[in-house]
Amino acid sequence: MKKVFALVLVLVLALGAFALAEEKKYTIGMAQCNLGEPWRVAMNDQIAAEAAKYPMFEVIYSDAAQDNSKQIADIENFMQMGVDLIITSPNEATPLTDVIKRAYESGIPVILLDRKIDGDTYTQFIGADNVYIGKVCGEYVADVLLPDGGKICEIEGLAGTSGGIERDQGFREGIAKNPKLEIIAHNNADWLREKAITVAEEMLQTNDEIDLFFALNDPMAEGAYIAATNAGRQDEMKFIGVDGLPTPDGGIRSVMDGRLSLTMVYPTGGAEAIQSAYKLLVEGEELEKNVTLGTEVVTPENAAEILAKYGG
Repeated sequence: MKKVFALVLVLVLALGAFALAEEKKYTIGMAQCNLGEPWRVAMNDQIAAEAAKYPMFEVIYSDAAQDNSKQIADIENFMQMGVDLIITSPNEATPLTDVIKRAYESGIPVILLDRKIDGDTYTQFIGADNVYIGKVCGEYVADVLLPDGGKICEIEGLAGTSGGIERDQGFREGIAKNPKLEIIAHNNADWLREKAITVAEEMLQTNDEIDLFFALNDPMAEGAYIAATNAGRQDEMKFIGVDGLPTPDGGIRSVMDGRLSLTMVYPTGGAEAIQSAYKLLVEGEELEKNVTLGTEVVTPENAAEILAKYGG
């Protein structure tokens, strides 16, 4: 009888512990650097879709609108709220390093998506290899798009972002294999299509010969295409970008429609961030410091196939 009672007691305690575990909720703060880029809207959407699979998670979102001070305040607010974990894409590396370090050292796990900070005071970084992405773009230009050489205009992202710096570095390494290629102008458009139109207009006005626009993301490449079209010069040059979203206005369809000659699928890491949060908070696993996501080249030859693969 005592054994039966003891067994029942163990079962009751186990069920009680399970119920408590099931009831435990976790709050995640997502401090986004901006929602002006379609790619970042997709990141938030993918975070929300993945988080919906885990009823113990509540995700709170903030939008810094490309303002370092606002993003610092957003992260400080999450700290004051006592969130269980912070996910963030730092607007710029150096200005955001201190607040992310403070959050991390206070005991709040921090997952960085896409963009890095100075140093390693974070729990995990998730992102694709931007140097590699830039290099692949550069080599494709050198080998396929402009094998006989040519003049290139580059439209960069917000200054101070790790991904932009690395993507530019890789592109320059890639085109170096063809000494007949030359970057004749470069300027930043903060990752935004409308700003890229203005930047490209200035480049078109000051350069009679342009063979290719390389933009560090697809919206800026589209901006360059719009500017060239408005000037009646779109057939004189090629346009390439990075992001490769499968959305109606994304880069994959732009390649299919002939506006872009190349893009690269640049995964947001949104789903992976929530999966890491589950491993850490619920399962108690230690996370890898760095997770490198894969990418794919999108050309006119394979764009339809890749669009189907990603559910376009």
